[in-house]
Amino acid sequence: MTQPSFPAPTAAAVDRRLVTVIVNPSAGRGRALRLLDGVRTELDRWAADVRVAPTRDLAHAGRLAAEATAQGRVVAALGGDGLAGAVAGAVARAGGLLAVLPGGRGNDFARGLGLSADPRRVAAELAGFQERRVDLPEVGGRPYLGIASVGFDSDVQIIANRMRLLRGRHVYTYAALRAVAAWRPARFTVAIDDGPPEVLHGWTVAAANAAYYGGGMRFAPDADLADGLLDIVLISRTSRLTFLALFPRVFTGRHVHTRHVRVLRGKRLHIGADRPFAVYADGDPLADLPAEIVVRPDALRLLVPPRRS
Repeated sequence: MTQPSFPAPTAAAVDRRLVTVIVNPSAGRGRALRLLDGVRTELDRWAADVRVAPTRDLAHAGRLAAEATAQGRVVAALGGDGLAGAVAGAVARAGGLLAVLPGGRGNDFARGLGLSADPRRVAAELAGFQERRVDLPEVGGRPYLGIASVGFDSDVQIIANRMRLLRGRHVYTYAALRAVAAWRPARFTVAIDDGPPEVLHGWTVAAANAAYYGGGMRFAPDADLADGLLDIVLISRTSRLTFLALFPRVFTGRHVHTRHVRVLRGKRLHIGADRPFAVYADGDPLADLPAEIVVRPDALRLLVPPRRS
């Protein structure tokens, strides 16, 4: 059984007037970098000290986040969901405080938080955000924020990550339609918590901490960031035509009400398959099958918009 990669975190002392922006210069095909000056201008209006730390890769981003937390600073991730997930892991381990500034292609985690798609606006409003403890899942010991999925979704991600001409939702929609033609059903073995293994013949197995993925697809509509559970979405075997007819419903979350989709809940998920797949989360391959996904309740301190009454 996989052991936690970090213990229950102790909150580090953080001065919210001190902000380190960790930016992925290539996120959103350079979008994050183009918006960086505007983000910094908005932060400078209310923060006492703002520093910018460009990152070379996800491992480097984690080190930068740990250093900023050790200095008592808020860590703001300016990039896509993959950067936010990598930074979140480092921040959680250090007991720091994370802010998400959407600068990538899909920005699904920010969408689920109700943030503006414009990171400059988020930066301007950040001073009024509230701190909230949220869960942080891991696959193979690597943290992510949104949805980890495998199977058909793995093929979709491979195509999407190669795309250069399309953006946002259109990338994933196009990639999904491309992947359908070549897909053949997989045989998955799924075990939740201490339950017995179950065989699923079908398309996808996913473990969701948040509702959205794929540039706006509401894949796990009832997922809760702070319930201590994963929403486990299982899509069983259908014909290609049925799958294509079902596909538009994923943008509203209505797909979960069809007989081809089941949503279960648990704290731990073990997945195997009859052929090799990589588990993708937040746009990046994090582990190969077989893999175990676990959720760490209340592991992350996150800045979120104030709750409306």
